[in-house]
Amino acid sequence: MAEVEEQGRKLSEESTDESEEEDTEEEPKLKYERLTNGVTEILQKDAASCMTVHDKFLALGTHFGKVYLLDIQGNVTQKFEISPVKINQISLDESGDHVGICSEDGKVQVFGLYTREGFHENFDCPIKVMALHPQFIRSNNKQFVTGGNKLLLYERNWLNRWKTCVLHEGEGNITNVKWRANLIAWANNVGVKIYDISSKQRITNVLRDNTNLRPDMYPCSLCWKDNTTLIIGWGSSVKICVVKERDPTEMRDLPSRYVEIVSAFETEFFISGLAPLADQLVTLYYVKENSEHMEEEFRTRPRLDIIQPLPEGCEEISSDALTVRNFQENQCRDYRLEHSEGESLFYIISPKDIVVAKERDQDDHIDWLLEKKKYEEALMAAEISFKNIKRHDVQKIGMAYINHLVEKGDYDTAARKCQKVLGRNMDLWENEVYRFKTIGQLKAISQYLPRGDLRLRPAIYEMILHEFLKTDYEGFATLIREWPGELYNNMAIVQAVNEHLKKDPTNSILLTTLAELYTYDQRYDRALEIYLKLRHKDVYQLIHKHNLFSSIKDKIVLLMDFDKEKAVDMLLDNEDKISMDKVVEELKDRPELLHVYLHKLFKRDHHKGQKYHERQISLYAEFDRPNLLPFLRESMHCPLEKALEICQQRHFVEETVFLLSRMGNCRRALQMIMEELADVDKAIEFAKEQDDRELWEDLISYSIDKPPFITGLLNNIGTHVDPILLIHRIKEGMEIPNLRDSLVKILQDYNLQILLREGCKKILVADSLSLLQRMHRTQKRGVRVDEENICESCHTPILPPDTAQAFGVVVFHCRHMFHKECLPSPGTVLGTQYCNICSAKRRGPGSGILEMKK
Repeated sequence: MAEVEEQGRKLSEESTDESEEEDTEEEPKLKYERLTNGVTEILQKDAASCMTVHDKFLALGTHFGKVYLLDIQGNVTQKFEISPVKINQISLDESGDHVGICSEDGKVQVFGLYTREGFHENFDCPIKVMALHPQFIRSNNKQFVTGGNKLLLYERNWLNRWKTCVLHEGEGNITNVKWRANLIAWANNVGVKIYDISSKQRITNVLRDNTNLRPDMYPCSLCWKDNTTLIIGWGSSVKICVVKERDPTEMRDLPSRYVEIVSAFETEFFISGLAPLADQLVTLYYVKENSEHMEEEFRTRPRLDIIQPLPEGCEEISSDALTVRNFQENQCRDYRLEHSEGESLFYIISPKDIVVAKERDQDDHIDWLLEKKKYEEALMAAEISFKNIKRHDVQKIGMAYINHLVEKGDYDTAARKCQKVLGRNMDLWENEVYRFKTIGQLKAISQYLPRGDLRLRPAIYEMILHEFLKTDYEGFATLIREWPGELYNNMAIVQAVNEHLKKDPTNSILLTTLAELYTYDQRYDRALEIYLKLRHKDVYQLIHKHNLFSSIKDKIVLLMDFDKEKAVDMLLDNEDKISMDKVVEELKDRPELLHVYLHKLFKRDHHKGQKYHERQISLYAEFDRPNLLPFLRESMHCPLEKALEICQQRHFVEETVFLLSRMGNCRRALQMIMEELADVDKAIEFAKEQDDRELWEDLISYSIDKPPFITGLLNNIGTHVDPILLIHRIKEGMEIPNLRDSLVKILQDYNLQILLREGCKKILVADSLSLLQRMHRTQKRGVRVDEENICESCHTPILPPDTAQAFGVVVFHCRHMFHKECLPSPGTVLGTQYCNICSAKRRGPGSGILEMKK
């Protein structure tokens, strides 16, 4: 099993706080495991020299010239003995049906795994690399390349023979070759070339940067990310090249494609392999022993980093040092990195070990969070991906989180999480409740207990209620309000509350809670007594909800003392349950409360409580004089003599004036206004309301010797009485305040009346003329007479069957028609004819307009 170690910091950095390290520690991106089973046995006797990865299987070459086909678990499925010496390269086509192998002794073999066809050739020099056409399975693409001291292209012609073509030579040994679609990339001692097989043109030459490094010790790594993107790693240099189409106008003698280097940067260590991971790169580094950047225990171990390429650099995403077997004896050229394009699997190959790196899944992520005690994040991740996780259970993670919170002493959060974690598991709920009881934290979990369809045993809830009753009355009352009464034994809790009330009988919290318990137990009378005793606001709601009106007939005064408005509204809304007479009887000794009740009753219906109107007069006079006059105005049932007597006794002038006027004694009423109120404006207003000429005479006579009253009359009398009558009666020499202004106002009012009359006259004349013209036009119109019309007298058709004979018809403007002989002689008055039908209703509109003769 490969051990994954994160790169250590310098000793000075390790002195920071452990908590700070935990906060800044990042989760690994990859996880590792050693490829075992058949591979372990192979590498004990032999050493890996190369490996190729396909989605279906793995192909492993060894130093002893053998090739093994393996499944992804490392089990051997096939074995080929190719050569007695080292296998340098294995190449597979995309289908995985054909394999190409080259070895150190110059042997090259290409054959089908499921067919007998193949190619076998021995060269006189070592063949370092080879690559099959990705679509080798197709008959027209039977091509492959080999690389020793030159790069040769083999292809089968139409005669089923192989022909060769030299693509490149003269620059040293070919050390690597990769074929993708129509592009072949290879590396030699000078640099990297790319050849376009479709146009048969070499399109670029990327020179080697680290020329001081031996190419055989630090070989070039090539990897196609896609059909046009090549990643080159050589020494400590990385270049990302993109093959692009050239603009046709710029071609001339140039290749149709060109290469653009989109990113180039230097790395800290030597590159042994490259692979793409989305838009990032996975790099296998070889670290030399004299590196000062690594701790001693990690030196010479290979590193697998994930980096983010940038145009002029890179950003390190993660870095892992790998402990592979015999890593102390390996060099840069001994490591290879292969990847599976179908899955994010990366194979680190060394002579004595093969390690598989893969992206961490959600289970691995949760493992890491739990290891770092990040339980809340682990629970959230498990809930989000519960369909995808295989090794973890959401509830178990939740229980671990709750245990962690309890250990920390965060009891409230632990209790709150129980709702989500424990779900409908009754056993877990009860276990948690007893655990919280053991640690003395029942209060923390009480508000989160299930109380809906899922319920625990009543003993659990009673245990918590008893705990609160001992230490926290308010908390106990809150639970009683929030918990349904069915959760626990109500009688047992009532008994416990009564025991506590013996020690503190006036405790309002306990009394209120006891009333609520009685309500749950449907003992509403007991609850009502407590609510009334406490003057509790819920008393009215209790009465309405449980129809307790029969229980409050003798408690009306208590209800009124508590809240008059609510009590009266309730009584009036439920007259069918508590009669008006019963309420009046109960309130007879409390007249102020009786007045409130009868006043609201009168406001709702002026006639319903008519038999109590006489009593209401004295109640209004005693407790609510402002509403007495409106009551007297609106009531049709109060005795006026009794009301007058009470008002005169109490010297209520305004009310007495109203009653006198209503009883017809307007002169006495006016006299009281003038003598006792001395308010000329009110006297004038009273006279206007009565509209009595004699009353105006009395008002003038009373005011004639009082100059302020005369001024008031002059200002207001003009529209009701001729001002000349008042002016003639003013004594000569009497000084009247503001007389000039009053006379000017009288003249202005008179002028205004004249203008109004003239305006009305003009409008009347104009309307009369317009109507006359309309009538004239209407009467000038003809009236259609045909066979459908009938005589209104004889009810026969108005026209005779034979129109050739002489006949006479009379048609009126009202559209009634008569035969001339059928029109009665009384229809003629002073030479004018009238419709007999309409003349009974009115005269005029039916004057004859047409007489037809023939």
